[in-house]
Amino acid sequence: MKILKQLITYILLLGFVVVSCTKPNNKQARPNIIWLFSDDHAYQALGAYADRFQQLNPTPNLDRLAKEGMLFEKAYVANSICAPSRATLLTGKHSHINGKVDNRVPFNHNQEQFQKILQQHGYQTAMVGKIHLDGKLQGFNYWEVLPGQGNYWNPEFVTEKDTTHYKGRHSSEVITERAINWLENGRDTNNPFMMMVHYKAPHRKWEPMKRWQEHYKNVVFPEPESLFDDYDHRGTAAKNQDMTIAYTMRMLEDLKVVKGSDRWNELKTKNLTGKELVRWKYQTYMRDYMACVSGMDEQIGVLLKYLKENGLDQNTVIMYASDQGFYLGEHGWFDKRFMYEESFRTPLIAKWPNVITPNSCDKHLVQNIDFAETFLDIAGVQIPQDMQGLSLLPLLKGKSPEDWRTHLYYHYYQYPGYHAVRRHEGVTDGHFKLIKFYGLDVPNDEEWELYNLKNDPNEMRNVYSNTAYIKVVKDLKLKLKELRMKYKVTQVPQVDRRKETLKKRQEKNFKRAKNGLEGVK
Repeated sequence: MKILKQLITYILLLGFVVVSCTKPNNKQARPNIIWLFSDDHAYQALGAYADRFQQLNPTPNLDRLAKEGMLFEKAYVANSICAPSRATLLTGKHSHINGKVDNRVPFNHNQEQFQKILQQHGYQTAMVGKIHLDGKLQGFNYWEVLPGQGNYWNPEFVTEKDTTHYKGRHSSEVITERAINWLENGRDTNNPFMMMVHYKAPHRKWEPMKRWQEHYKNVVFPEPESLFDDYDHRGTAAKNQDMTIAYTMRMLEDLKVVKGSDRWNELKTKNLTGKELVRWKYQTYMRDYMACVSGMDEQIGVLLKYLKENGLDQNTVIMYASDQGFYLGEHGWFDKRFMYEESFRTPLIAKWPNVITPNSCDKHLVQNIDFAETFLDIAGVQIPQDMQGLSLLPLLKGKSPEDWRTHLYYHYYQYPGYHAVRRHEGVTDGHFKLIKFYGLDVPNDEEWELYNLKNDPNEMRNVYSNTAYIKVVKDLKLKLKELRMKYKVTQVPQVDRRKETLKKRQEKNFKRAKNGLEGVK
């Protein structure tokens, strides 16, 4: 009997030891978070979206990330311009609430931000790369960032203590290197981490690594259907912007047509004009842009390899997005700002082993106001009530919430400003999109546009005045009103009535375009 009791006691103790050893530590069980971010990466230029560049295989590492995780088909931004998008990422709030409505106004770092909350709940936080928000960052245990826009080559990086100049280096390589350095040497391995790795690429002026520039040197890129859009069925805003490949894109600064270079000699020999010159500029633009994209993708691959080799890939959520989309010749444009799909939409990928089903695809309407809430929810931290987005966690787990949003709100503010895109706000349900441009020198000071995205995915024809869409317009105007109330858009900011120098700038651009060798004497 005594032996039996000893045996039972031993078995119970053994069971306790097994349970104690296998029970995870709460801090260690919480997943790490890596937020990969780029600048102006169009979804069209990410292979996983199967757009016109897929055959060129520009993003094999991001494509693999999508196969191992989830690809979001309907991810959008709230204000398609760099700094406001990043402010929205940190705060989970629309621009009119976080105060960063455009690239010019300062950002209030003292307001609540998701990384501050994570830090308060035991997460180590780091930010490496481009943030484009002037001032001292808060809520990060470590930050090393490009000042302002930063440089592609020979970049300077600023920390809380000093500035380091990386001579002869490309920013994409340095950002990856510094991120790995923090993972290797800077973090406390006893606590989970949230690290933001933000690349400058592929922002204008598109200065790629030499090897990738050579890779695309002779590639012929497919043209978009709307490359020679005449804006015949659009309003004042589309017609009077200043962001065309034909007239705005600069030969010297953007396309690097330097006297004596191969591009210079090619233009001098061919003497291109009109549509043929636009086609040449488009091809040259795409070679540099896609080389920047592929160079960034290469470096993301380096980071992903490090995570796997060091056992950090299994309990780490990896998410990738861009601060907005970008025009790759669609409507004859480059840049962003408009609520049209190419700049309104952004790529979004998420990988989370044992949580996200590999090679899955989500079609819910999501927006960058959702990112901060998602990071907090992943970490098991309560989301502040004044944040305006939704956590994507249910979607990451493959669920389809019945109360998920049915419409998105958008608002662009920066006018007068670069590219002369007029202020506008709008609403979409994914099928129809209603846009109100305001502050125009036209009757009633505004113009409306409506697009049937299923029938007209390239948004070539405004059907606002078509009587067949009277009910659609009425319903969307009502929804726009509801969303403005929900997001506390109490009033449209006062339009700056100073006379824009648009006409003079356009005349100058026309003159530059005629000789085909602007800026090169």
